[in-house]
Amino acid sequence: MYKGGPSYTSRSAKIIRYAGLIVPFILLGYGLFIQAGLIDSKNYFNDISFFAVTIWWVGLSIIQFLSPSKTELDSACRLIAYHVLAAAFLLLVAGVSTPFTAFWIILMLASNTYFSKRGLRLSILWLVIVVLFDIYLWADSDPIIVLYDILTLVAVVVSGIVTVGISRSQEVDQNALTKSKEKETLQRDRIMTIVNNLADAVLSTDRRGIIRVYNAASLSLLDTNDSLNGRHIDDVLKLIDQSDVSISLFAELQTAKSAQNRDDLTFTYSDGEKIRLDVKYSPIRSSFSRTKHGETQDGYVVILRDITKSKSLEEERDEFISVVSHELRTPITIVEGTISNVQLMMDHPSATKQMLTDAVTTAHDQIVYLAHMVNDLSALSRAERGVADATEEIDVRELAHKLHDEYSKEASDKGLCLNLDLGARVGNVIASRLYLEEVLQNFITNAIKYTKEGSVSLNVSQKQNVITFAVKDSGIGISKSDQAKVFQKFYRSEDYRTRETSGTGLGLYVTAKLAHKLQTTVTVVSRLNHGSTFSITLPAVK
Repeated sequence: MYKGGPSYTSRSAKIIRYAGLIVPFILLGYGLFIQAGLIDSKNYFNDISFFAVTIWWVGLSIIQFLSPSKTELDSACRLIAYHVLAAAFLLLVAGVSTPFTAFWIILMLASNTYFSKRGLRLSILWLVIVVLFDIYLWADSDPIIVLYDILTLVAVVVSGIVTVGISRSQEVDQNALTKSKEKETLQRDRIMTIVNNLADAVLSTDRRGIIRVYNAASLSLLDTNDSLNGRHIDDVLKLIDQSDVSISLFAELQTAKSAQNRDDLTFTYSDGEKIRLDVKYSPIRSSFSRTKHGETQDGYVVILRDITKSKSLEEERDEFISVVSHELRTPITIVEGTISNVQLMMDHPSATKQMLTDAVTTAHDQIVYLAHMVNDLSALSRAERGVADATEEIDVRELAHKLHDEYSKEASDKGLCLNLDLGARVGNVIASRLYLEEVLQNFITNAIKYTKEGSVSLNVSQKQNVITFAVKDSGIGISKSDQAKVFQKFYRSEDYRTRETSGTGLGLYVTAKLAHKLQTTVTVVSRLNHGSTFSITLPAVK
């Protein structure tokens, strides 16, 4: 389809097509009234000219309606045909001074639509020629026709120009509105692109709390694929505070005069899982709302962030610092008191060598306890910071012999036998040597510590492509209730036999952390008074 000048729009072309279809039938009816003598017309030539003009006009209008012009030449030819038929109708049927000459305005609009100002000028010029020709034909017989024709020409031309001017101004306004809408859409798309790429959930509501805008992170946070648009924010976000009291977020929004923040709210999913939220919210105000409504807000913006992990880490850190401080305070106090006593006894004549030896031994034991705690904390720090994460291929057989040689004397001093059971075919593993050694050392030292008699065995075996490291002892064992807790930090069993030996309660907690770094887990098999077996598995190098 041919698209004309700047004034062309699909809507204007459609209106012209419908008008072009209707007008010929109206003029046909008018001509029939003239033919029947119901309306007087001096210009009526004969029936043949009347039917020839109207039939051609009706046919052209139907063709134009059913098959719009597709090229500029086609449009020009059809417009010329319309103008010729209109001129013929005025000169041979109705006369220029008929009210239906006003239909020429439609020709002006069509000419302007398809060929802009050039088409409009030609349409007006053609009308002037038709009027002048009509005056030439009838001026002598009826001079009053000259006045009527000139008045009709002026009325039609002025009306046509005004109509075209109004149409153009509306088109300008429409174009400005269209550009404004396009600009607004572009800005909205840009903002939505930014919002949708934010990691935080962003919701925008109207003054009634109905959600109008939200980003993809909101759906992810709320764990839903359903649309949030049109839903009330309290129906979407059912929140409770730390006292388990339900909180209406909309009520909080209504009382907010500026940006507010709360990090004590909890959201519960349908399956019962809870997350801690950091909620930032602020009213939206515009110059219009301030003028019309004073302090009334146009809506609200809510930003949500899941802080469950950070809050958990924060609480865990505070608890960790508190427990470490408590655990350090006891041995430091004992060491300080013992050394102070030694200083006094050295100046006291009744103090014996044995008394001094016992006091120094007590202080030494507490310092060793502190050294173990520092070592455990250092290992935990390395694991948390990822120090020594680098892996290497480890000869399992060589590592097992090294650990056996290192701890044989310690076991022997306690009257225990440290056995080494190596499978006939044990390959290598790829892992962090520091982490693996630390895990196995903790297994062995714990086994020696909590075994009074019998033996401790380091067993290394391979089944298919998996190598199992296990440390088995004949010690006091671990009760069922304690097995679930031994990997908690600073946990020590209430068993009196456990309390007989010093310990920080960090060893197995650190071991579990290191095992996680090795991408494995610690398995415990134990029975009270029948010993324990701690083991891990790692894939063998193919």
